[in-house]
Amino acid sequence: MRKQVVVFGLGRFGKSIARTSTKIGHEVLAIDREEKEIQDISEFVTDAAQADGTDEQALRELGVGDFDIAVVAVGRDMSSSLLTTVLLKNLGVPHVIARATDELHGATLKKVGADRVIFPEQDTGENIAHSLAASYVEDYIGLATDYGIGKVVALEEFVSHTLEEIGLTGNSTGNSTDNLRVLMIHRGNNDVIVAPDRFERIKEGDILVLSGHDDDLERLTSSDRT
Repeated sequence: MRKQVVVFGLGRFGKSIARTSTKIGHEVLAIDREEKEIQDISEFVTDAAQADGTDEQALRELGVGDFDIAVVAVGRDMSSSLLTTVLLKNLGVPHVIARATDELHGATLKKVGADRVIFPEQDTGENIAHSLAASYVEDYIGLATDYGIGKVVALEEFVSHTLEEIGLTGNSTGNSTDNLRVLMIHRGNNDVIVAPDRFERIKEGDILVLSGHDDDLERLTSSDRT
């Protein structure tokens, strides 16, 4: 599903997210304080604007509150990333992904409203871009064009249902509604269920590790999946 994505901070990491998101088919607005960065990215995204992510009036004028997803990819300016995250949530952006430089920064971003925290050392820009369509997908790893592995936190409506009941067949023989394979389920701190069968019942807090097409990963976690 095509999303409206705004990316703040156009260093190497931010540019990678912006360009890949555009290639995938999302509508992308790229924002940076530096004019040169805007010039470099403008031909590769839907729109680009020179602005300060900590300027609330500028964000309102750009209409960022109407976007589906915001990615705060600014570098080591911790105060800017925190303030930008707060402003985006206050403006009503439903899903804000913020880059952290260390664990303390990440924990602080979570406290001020970031829905997801990413670390460039662990997450590539390309993989982040592929995970944007499905906001519940974490730690996406691309294996081929539009195909990869992702972790999905069990949605509330999944809890107490079997894999088969939510349209998955685990690793059993049969047709899966979403054409996804459940590789394993992380449950609690140490419990890992490898290659679960279709009768495995999902519990609150479960993390499903799935492989399949990006569209199917999105469909599984979207509100209109049925």
